[in-house]
Amino acid sequence: MHQIDDIISIFNNTFFDSFNTKLVKGKDEPIYLPADDTVDHHRIIFAHGFYASALHEIAHWCIAGPERRLLEDFGYWYEPDGRTEMQQKEFEKVEVKPQAVEWALCVAAGKNFRVSADNLNGAEPDYQGFKNSVFEQVKTYLVDGFPVRAQQLMAALCEFYQTNMPSSEHDFVRVSP
Repeated sequence: MHQIDDIISIFNNTFFDSFNTKLVKGKDEPIYLPADDTVDHHRIIFAHGFYASALHEIAHWCIAGPERRLLEDFGYWYEPDGRTEMQQKEFEKVEVKPQAVEWALCVAAGKNFRVSADNLNGAEPDYQGFKNSVFEQVKTYLVDGFPVRAQQLMAALCEFYQTNMPSSEHDFVRVSP
């Protein structure tokens, strides 16, 4: 049901003209690359052709402001797998908002969502605590509104997948194991 070509098409049709940004299937590591001397558009490159990776990278883009969208990987700090306990806590702090947006995109697409603490070879993450933090951010977004670009993509996903726009906590519980 969730085909890579579909999310690429949905994203590019929704944002290319207005933000000069394309979603691109990549290989190993995801990365955001702003336009440069060799490529005249911005690229959200997601890993291994995974639909979930595409939604996660899009979520970061939905949150990044205009200045950050001019920086490689939005200028964010990233420490790869193998983080210490302190590094993992910092990672989780900066991942709460993107993963809350990713969760909303999953709901709109009718796709299951799992939080990703992304530290298989490091300190043991508190998955339930992290999931609770992400869910608290979801609840805040439900009250205050999701970022504008996230809302635009949610609407496009709802239209494509014939789902309803996420509007209550219950919508999120349904797609999370």
